[in-house]
Amino acid sequence: MPEPANHPTSDLLKWPSTALLRWYDVHARDLPWRILPKAAKAGVTPDPYRIWLSEIMLQQTNVTTVRPYYEKFLTLFPNVQALAAAPDTQVMAAWAGLGYYSRARNLLKCARTLVADYDGVFPNTEAALLSLPGIGPYTAAAIAAIAFNRPAAPVDGNIERVLSRLYKLQTPMPALKAHVKQANAKLVPKDRPGDFAQAMMDLGATLCTPKRPNCLLCPWREPCLARQAGIEETLPIRAPKKPKPARQGVVFWLENAKGHVLMARRPDKGLLGGMLVFPSKGWDAPNESRLPELLPADAQDQWTPLRGEVVHVFTHFKLTLSIRAQTAPKGFRAPQGFQWVAPQDFAREALPSVMTKIWKAVLLKSVDRKETGK
Repeated sequence: MPEPANHPTSDLLKWPSTALLRWYDVHARDLPWRILPKAAKAGVTPDPYRIWLSEIMLQQTNVTTVRPYYEKFLTLFPNVQALAAAPDTQVMAAWAGLGYYSRARNLLKCARTLVADYDGVFPNTEAALLSLPGIGPYTAAAIAAIAFNRPAAPVDGNIERVLSRLYKLQTPMPALKAHVKQANAKLVPKDRPGDFAQAMMDLGATLCTPKRPNCLLCPWREPCLARQAGIEETLPIRAPKKPKPARQGVVFWLENAKGHVLMARRPDKGLLGGMLVFPSKGWDAPNESRLPELLPADAQDQWTPLRGEVVHVFTHFKLTLSIRAQTAPKGFRAPQGFQWVAPQDFAREALPSVMTKIWKAVLLKSVDRKETGK
C-alpha cells in the first residue's frame, strides 16, 4: 500500500489534509449534531452527548433517516442524565422504526454507566470510550476525534470508499478495512482531526459516491490513484453478496369484543428486544408466542387465514409472515406478558417496522380474510 509521503503528488498542498480541510470549510454539511467550521473558529465546542447519540443512530443507517429520530430524542432526552433516568419502554418506543434495536438497549446501558461511573461526563480518550457499552472501535474513534479533537482515525463506509480510491487499494472487503485504517491514521493532521474525519465523511457522502463520483469537484482529484487509472467507480471491491436466508412464520391477530388486539412484549435481549409485537411463531424459536395453546381448547384451531403475506427483510434474513385471525372467546383475558391494544393506538405505541406492516395489512385491507367475502 503506498504511503502518503511516497505518493508521486505528495507535494500537492502538503499532501492532502490541507486541501480537504479547505474544501470542508466551504462545503461542510449542516447537520444538527455538527459544529460547523465557522462556529468552531468562534469558540463553539461540540457536545459529546450529541455526538455520541448521532454516531450510535448512524450505525448502518443514513443521515436522512436518522435526522427526525435524533431531533425527537433530544426533545425527550436532552442530556445523558435524562436518558439514563428514562423508562426502558419510553426509549424503545422513541427508537421504534429505526431498526437494529440492540443499539437502543446499549444506548440506555451506556447512559446509565456514564451517570453511575463517570458522573455523567463522557471520557475523552479513544481507549476509555471503547470500554463503554455499545461503543466499538469506529464509534470510539469518531467521538474522540469529533467531540474532543483527539488525533483518532475513524473509518466508516464513506471513508473506506474515499481512501480505497485515493490509494487505489484493490484488496477486497472485508480485508480492505485494515489497510484503510492504516492509511487513515497516517493522514490525520495534528490540527483539526475532528474536522478532518467529518470532511472525509462528507467527501464520500457528496462527491466520492458509490456510483458516478464527481471527480471534477473533488479536492483530492489530482492525487487520486484510482481516478488516474480510470477505475474509481470499481472501488472498493466488495465480496459477492450471499443471498439472505429465508424464514417463514405465522402472526396471530386476536381481537376482543371491543376491537382491541392482543399483543406481547418481546424479551429484552435478542431480535426486536423489548418491543411490543403481535404474537407469532415459526421464525424465531427462542421467543415464540404460545398464544394458540393459551386459548380454550375449542378455540385453538379456529384461526381464519388472511389472504396475502407480509415480507420484511432483516439484516441477516428475509422473513415472510402469513396472518391468521379470530375473535377472542367470551371471557378470555390477556395472559401474563400480553396486553390488549386499541388499533388507534398502534401508531402511538411506535411498533417496529415489521409489526407496522402487519397492522396496515389487516386494517387497510391489503390482505382480505379468505372465504368471508369481505
